[in-house]
Amino acid sequence: MTTTINIETAQALDIYSTMLLIRRFEEATERLYQRGIVRGFLHTYIGEEAIAVGAIPNLREDDYIIGHYRDHGHALARGIDPNKAMAELCGKSTGTSGGKGGSMHLFDAEKHFMGGHAIVGGQFPLAVGMALAIKMKEEKDSLVMCFFGDGAVQEGEFHEAMNLASLWKLPIIFMLENNLYGMGTEVNKSNAGGENIFNAAEPYNIPAVQIDGMDILLVRETVIAGIKKVREGNGPVFIESMAYRYHGHSMADPTNYRANSEVEEQRSRDPIDRFKALCLDEGLLTSEDISRIDEEIDSKIQIAVEFAEQSPEPLLESLYTNIYAAPEA
Repeated sequence: MTTTINIETAQALDIYSTMLLIRRFEEATERLYQRGIVRGFLHTYIGEEAIAVGAIPNLREDDYIIGHYRDHGHALARGIDPNKAMAELCGKSTGTSGGKGGSMHLFDAEKHFMGGHAIVGGQFPLAVGMALAIKMKEEKDSLVMCFFGDGAVQEGEFHEAMNLASLWKLPIIFMLENNLYGMGTEVNKSNAGGENIFNAAEPYNIPAVQIDGMDILLVRETVIAGIKKVREGNGPVFIESMAYRYHGHSMADPTNYRANSEVEEQRSRDPIDRFKALCLDEGLLTSEDISRIDEEIDSKIQIAVEFAEQSPEPLLESLYTNIYAAPEA
């Protein structure tokens, strides 16, 4: 962990609660998937919680967030209702997108959460477009935070986005979540620069840094500094957060390409356990605080699951809503 403890008890409570909410939410989605209630693809965020929680709460309401298909953690960190998020994963009408988006497309325009995106790298042009709109419309000093994984760096849109963002000094933070694997391919076998992807920002003259993405306070500190730079009109910044997904790329992934010893070693760096231990050692939280939060989160997740299971399926007529052009009768 970092040596700088620059948070107070109220912030520690929020951080621990949100990370635990994401962890328990994801565990619940896996159980629902195994029961056939959540269908299609399911990519969980377990092990990477410190990135979303270290970054997103530092944004303002008028900032924008856009990301990839592993988006549940980002959505919950932005404050999206876990009931609606769970219902969306279950394809129910009470979901954030009426059950049409599912796991990979959580979306909430009111919260400026502009969605997870199933197409690898598909969020880059949209992120740059939003940042350009902010600059052209002179919307105060708002910014865009764009999340992506190491696999997306191989896409052409990544380089196009970096080039334009730098060229036009756009207000955007590129948040790379490097969990060391693009599906089943080790990052060292897909990226010529190995694990140090942040070096890719150098040709575009974008300030870049690589940090331990499982250290919540370091992520928070780095993002706060990055936000300050962007808001001052200095153009984009690039933050590479090194993390690890404990489970497969998706629920369909048996993860037979990595050793159990590797997974256990990474689990020993668990962001939630590390933060909890730090808070107890520093007197920021008590064991009673921890127990109370654990119970509260378990209750929230149970309520979210019940809400999703009891919610109605979308009506057939909704098939033609929220599309560009309805078919003529």
